[in-house]
Amino acid sequence: MTDSGQTPLRVALLGGGVVGGAVARMLATQADDLAARIGRPLQLVGVAVRRAGKDRSETGIDPELFTTDAEALLDRADIVVELIGGIDRARELILAAMERGASVVTANKALLAEDGPTLYAAAAEHGVDLYYEAAVAGAIPILRPIRDSLAGDSIQRVIGIVNGTTNFVLDAMDTSGAGLPETVEQAQSLGYAEADPTADVEGFDAAAKAAILSSLAFHTRVASSQVHREGITSISSRDVQAAREMDATVKLLAICERVETPAGVGVSARVHPAMIPLTHPLASVRGAYNAVFVEAEAAGQLMFYGQGAGGDPTASAVLGDIVAVARTRVGGGHGPGEIAYADLPVLPMGEAITRYHVSLDVADRPGVLAAVAQVFSDQGVSIETVRQEVGGDGGGPRAELIIVTHAARDAALTATVTALAGLDQVNEVTSVMRVEGS
Repeated sequence: MTDSGQTPLRVALLGGGVVGGAVARMLATQADDLAARIGRPLQLVGVAVRRAGKDRSETGIDPELFTTDAEALLDRADIVVELIGGIDRARELILAAMERGASVVTANKALLAEDGPTLYAAAAEHGVDLYYEAAVAGAIPILRPIRDSLAGDSIQRVIGIVNGTTNFVLDAMDTSGAGLPETVEQAQSLGYAEADPTADVEGFDAAAKAAILSSLAFHTRVASSQVHREGITSISSRDVQAAREMDATVKLLAICERVETPAGVGVSARVHPAMIPLTHPLASVRGAYNAVFVEAEAAGQLMFYGQGAGGDPTASAVLGDIVAVARTRVGGGHGPGEIAYADLPVLPMGEAITRYHVSLDVADRPGVLAAVAQVFSDQGVSIETVRQEVGGDGGGPRAELIIVTHAARDAALTATVTALAGLDQVNEVTSVMRVEGS
């Protein structure tokens, strides 16, 4: 049954930080337009915060709206917006809101990646909506296009830069030649990185987003624990220089794809740094921006680009979800829930198909290249290019071999690197990095 009355839809915010403040401001400044788009006005009935008495005048939110009693606030809401982050408390409040009949909008990627099925089940049980566009790539509309616009297509691959902090750091390393510690400090001074940047630089943030993207794209439940994760802490200025010499750049990528195996089709979800050629659209994504590249069977290649973080961009995505949820409440019914019918196996990293860029410090004497090439051949890995740079020191003549492989299973490539490290002719495996996008 539709609801054509003008009784406001009551909105409760859980969290009054940067994003919460921006959402509250937009609800106020765009009130008339939002009411026209929805068919009923929206009323902010409260903002739950952890501490009472804190000066929050900079948010512009009416001080009377702040409360530390989140549970009581849920009783007065039709739509609950969860922006507190974390796992346990956020899950508790979201489930409580749904039990009371409220639809939920959240930006909580960590919770969705860890326990999304529980939230979907609760939403279905209570006949409410769960929307979370802001959980991945900030203002970029990517989740709804994957879930809705491409619902009639078969997505083959999603590859993206989904963490603005690491993209800023790697871009700064590329343009300035500086090392990782200095660029992380620069990102912190500019507000792009937290005081503790672990979630970003170790890839945890991107892995949670990869889990969400994989789940939607391939109609299969993928948890963040099933996503192979490597951060950028091992990337050196020499790695960035090596990429430049290949007309490439280094990016932290989230890669979600269908993979054909002898046992059938599976899902590969991984986050790691990789070299991508400068000709690839993702190579031009600079600073703290995000971009997601989607490859679908019928639609072909699609790219979504924009600001991946920040108060206003994230609030834009949150507000879009609020409008979508409000429209379904006014019109009756609810939006799409979890679609995990495919239930494809999530493959280990060893089954992923990729390429390697390997740098070796070797003795500069006859037979070394042949011995190295034999190791690749033994593992069934084909070499695309080899470059040698000759040097030397008091320990005798040395050379650096720089090898780029053709595509192969990651397990075979890893085994190749392990075997190379054991060769007498190899002094050190100085660098290993995957190559994507070509």
